Amino acid sequence: MSEAIDCIVREAIPGDAEQVLKLLNETATQTGFMTQGPEGVGISVEEEAKQLASIYNSLNNSVFVALVDDKVIGIASIHGSDKPKIEHIGDIGIVIDKAYWGYGLGTLMMEELLLWADASPVLSRLQLQVQERNTRARHIYEKLGFKLEAIIERGVKDEGQLLNVCLMSKLI
Repeated sequence: MSEAIDCIVREAIPGDAEQVLKLLNETATQTGFMTQGPEGVGISVEEEAKQLASIYNSLNNSVFVALVDDKVIGIASIHGSDKPKIEHIGDIGIVIDKAYWGYGLGTLMMEELLLWADASPVLSRLQLQVQERNTRARHIYEKLGFKLEAIIERGVKDEGQLLNVCLMSKLI
């Protein structure tokens, strides 16, 4: 796309909770790629703010937001466990408002996550699941060094159709 947008990417803070939930609820029905649907996230703004506060100081959890004109239009996260045997694994999630697809924001946000993960003294493996049919996202992940580990047959259901999901990972 030849157009450019002014976008700020930064770590999420508790004050972002309302906009984060709004974006997650809006994007849940923009495509069939999300694991949630019209039911939405199902937590309150206060609960989300508490989660963001606890994540902010974590060594294996992080949430980044992309803002255009002070509006959250993208979210990227790493979720790690507090269990010692698996605390080194970070599960990646990313969502961009469909109106902002094609500007390179998915790549930008993934690069920010990777920089953060590289600096983490805990993480050594990142992994994600992406629908096999989501070729745009898979291309970004492959470009950034993620490898396909497995195809999870019938890993998600969208509008009654059972679809395959790719498990991808990157060692850091």
